Amino acid sequence: MIDLDDFDRKIIAVLQSDGRIAVTDLAQRIGLSKTPCQVRMRRLMEAGVIRGFTAVVDLAKLGLDHIAFAEVKLSDTREAALRQFNEAVRRIPEVEECHMIASSFDYLLKVRTSDIRRYRMVLGEKISTLPHVASTSTFVAMETVKDSGG
Repeated sequence: MIDLDDFDRKIIAVLQSDGRIAVTDLAQRIGLSKTPCQVRMRRLMEAGVIRGFTAVVDLAKLGLDHIAFAEVKLSDTREAALRQFNEAVRRIPEVEECHMIASSFDYLLKVRTSDIRRYRMVLGEKISTLPHVASTSTFVAMETVKDSGG
């Protein structure tokens, strides 16, 4: 864990809302000159606090507006089995997020596809065939009220 002061926290907050801000504008907004601001940004990136900069894309406008959450229960939860599952699930592009859960199931996957037919194919041909998958259960999102993109 890295030690963060108020300037670091301000840099992070501004970049989270506007990752394209010019360094001079960022420095002005947080009350530093340009060079110390750049040094802090570089330190935050090198420490892995800032992992990168990306565009927030409206995936619905690209025809990817079907979101389903799949609960996955494994037949084996020993470390080797978990590693195998983790490595394999990372290779499925439709799986947007994968979280190990402390519950009656083992993983929760957020899956984004074009429609229910495509989701059914991903579930049957990809997710269900992952190592050690014993069962799945699906919840379909009817509306996204809040997400990480805004």
